[in-house]
Amino acid sequence: MEIRFQVSPKETAQMLTDELRKHFLCEGIIGENHVSTVYTHYDRMILGGVSPSGKKIMLETDEELRALFFLERREMGIINVGGKGLVETGTENYGLEKLCCLYLGKGTKTVHFSSVSPADPAVFYFLSVPAHTSWPNRLMTKEEAAPVEMGSAETANRRTIYKYIHADGIPSCQLVMGLTVLSAGSVWNSVPPHTHTRRMEAYFYFDLQPEHRIFHFMGQTRETRHLLVGNHQAVISPPWSIHCGCGTTNYAFIWGMAGENMTFTDMDPAPVSELK
Repeated sequence: MEIRFQVSPKETAQMLTDELRKHFLCEGIIGENHVSTVYTHYDRMILGGVSPSGKKIMLETDEELRALFFLERREMGIINVGGKGLVETGTENYGLEKLCCLYLGKGTKTVHFSSVSPADPAVFYFLSVPAHTSWPNRLMTKEEAAPVEMGSAETANRRTIYKYIHADGIPSCQLVMGLTVLSAGSVWNSVPPHTHTRRMEAYFYFDLQPEHRIFHFMGQTRETRHLLVGNHQAVISPPWSIHCGCGTTNYAFIWGMAGENMTFTDMDPAPVSELK
């Protein structure tokens, strides 16, 4: 497990490209036949992923967690962005088609990941945060997530938003999680931008061809920075930072938040005309 500590806006303003990428970009977040994890001290969220091919992969606890098992004091949201996969908890088996979401509550002792077909492996991306109580494990398909159309072709941000783990969907202690799919011809996400100082956020980009990239914008409203992000890479977004992006083609991304509240609309606008 890689550990990332918090950095302030003042420190971030002095960072060059390599430093920004070291602190905020998670390039190898999907492990091939092994679980890869990054622990960020922003609300103690763990980002992780695994693409199992031909064998079952167990989610093992890490010494840094000082826990008997990974979800002893944590909850987790898992979204599959690859071929059909299977998540086993010891007492329940869940089949996850592409874009299905599985919530696992505090106290789930064992978690195993596998793919139905090694030729078309699943790609599981997950977020885990501390939990104070146990909520029931629950699977939700993208059709059940009440997709909402937003944006327009004229502003190149026509997109469909799927909310899975939130106050009116799958209940959790503090995790909020869903995904956004941009339509063909649209490239901008999360515009107009915003911040939410009561919650941090993480973005995971997928369905992006190898030759394309996302320009992910971060930083303070009047002092922005950017990261070049590839397919199956994630970005840690501090509470004080904007988080929006523009791709060289359309794409999709998983968003997840943790912090003081679960109110999806709790955000402070950062109008495009005010960005610098």
